Amino acid sequence: METGSKPFAPADLSAMPGLDDLRKLVERLQLPGVDVTALIDWQRKDMEAIAEANRQAFEGIKALVDRRNQIVQETLAQLPAAISAATGADALPKHAEAARTGIEKAVANFRELSQMEAQVRNDAWKVLQDRMQENLGNLQKLLQPK
Repeated sequence: METGSKPFAPADLSAMPGLDDLRKLVERLQLPGVDVTALIDWQRKDMEAIAEANRQAFEGIKALVDRRNQIVQETLAQLPAAISAATGADALPKHAEAARTGIEKAVANFRELSQMEAQVRNDAWKVLQDRMQENLGNLQKLLQPK
């Protein structure tokens, strides 16, 4: 997906406002034992995880909308045939069959869209969950006595 902006470069702190300011603040405070590079890297990874989750959510919702629009177009394309089948001597049995088929198709479409939506949500959440687990592991290492 191309948005017209330059691609994100992980080493480029100017791509993420605030991280360079954080580095300057920590260096100015001269806190002993604080690894500024590790702290900045930690924050950069958090920002990358959020950006990736947002990208996955956006692409998934776009695919969901595209599929929904495709379903609507397919349904509208079938409308003339359904209208022409509504006339004639055997119209009543055709109505019943068309109604049954329509309901089955609607349920299948709803199920498909629901599964797509759940997958999008789960994929985006997984990115954030993985990053939180990594943060907890890093925090446990930092809190261990030396």
